Amino acid sequence: MDGRPVPGPRGRGTGSDPENRFTRLSVEPDYDGGEAPPERVSTRFYVDGSRTALARNDSPDVGFAVSLNPYRGCEHGCVYCYARPTHEYLGFSAGLDFETRIMVKEDAPELLRRELASPAWEPQTIAISGVTDAYQPIERRLAITRRCLAVLAEFGNPVAVITKNALVRRDADLLGDLARQGAAAVSLSITSLDPELQRRMEPRTSPPAKRLEAIAALVAAGIPVSVMVAPVVPGLTDHEIPAILAAAARAGARSAGFVPLRLPGAVAGLFEGWLAEHYPDRRQKVLARIRELRGGRLNDPRFGSRMRGEGIFAEQIAALFHTAAHRHGLDGGFPPLSTAAFRRPTLPGAQLQLFG
Repeated sequence: MDGRPVPGPRGRGTGSDPENRFTRLSVEPDYDGGEAPPERVSTRFYVDGSRTALARNDSPDVGFAVSLNPYRGCEHGCVYCYARPTHEYLGFSAGLDFETRIMVKEDAPELLRRELASPAWEPQTIAISGVTDAYQPIERRLAITRRCLAVLAEFGNPVAVITKNALVRRDADLLGDLARQGAAAVSLSITSLDPELQRRMEPRTSPPAKRLEAIAALVAAGIPVSVMVAPVVPGLTDHEIPAILAAAARAGARSAGFVPLRLPGAVAGLFEGWLAEHYPDRRQKVLARIRELRGGRLNDPRFGSRMRGEGIFAEQIAALFHTAAHRHGLDGGFPPLSTAAFRRPTLPGAQLQLFG
């Protein structure tokens, strides 16, 4: 190919399948010979055979130690997604494969129940969507996330959810039950209020207006909600921070956070290609600003820096965010979620075991 950006199939974040860093074999279609790229690419779903529902995290940059991800890969197709390189561990690409080859943990609720029932489990907050979004489109049909929430409500174990999909409002009943015990909180991620930019950058996520409606619905159900301006794309979306926080505050959000864009591994090339296709006039400016944030690179993986960035532009973004958050009363944060309501329900047959 001659280096020109290849338009992605309709409804997809990227049309590229970059080489998997762990394999030597890759297939790259050549569309310069007259063959047109496919207009649509269907999604395939595979059974994930993991024997645990929970993943442990030891990063000091995130506020949780245990997460639950019912799906690997994400049909939302956000072109900037930092989780894309995780698909390479499965033998897929970080590009189109990530959003069209989805691993499904069908038995996640049963695995979760077994882990919470174990005497080895110490009650603590479980983050849902620590890697890929638990409310991506297939969840509407499979309801795996909802069934996992039902298990958490049964045990009274605290949960923190982060998502870009308004489908989360479907589960306001379960989340509300936990919230009344101080054991649930939800974060809605809003990158932009511009529906055209959102559609191009996050093609299968909920539109900004729907996310704001979801915030209001969850708040009405008694659930504490925060807004995450994540990622902030310098030179493209950073100017929207005050407007996003104002809209979230009007919808009832109680706190806010932000994370500047980082582009690990293959994501850097995918994002550069996306900029060349959709915003060629801003490409150089955006990439230069990201490098300013990341020590001259497009990604800085160091703990302490990767979630905030460094340098003058990082300071400007932080100042803009904190000023707007204070103006709209979103700088207070949430109290820690409570484990006080945790209990292990009596399982069928457990009493009979007392008699040998």
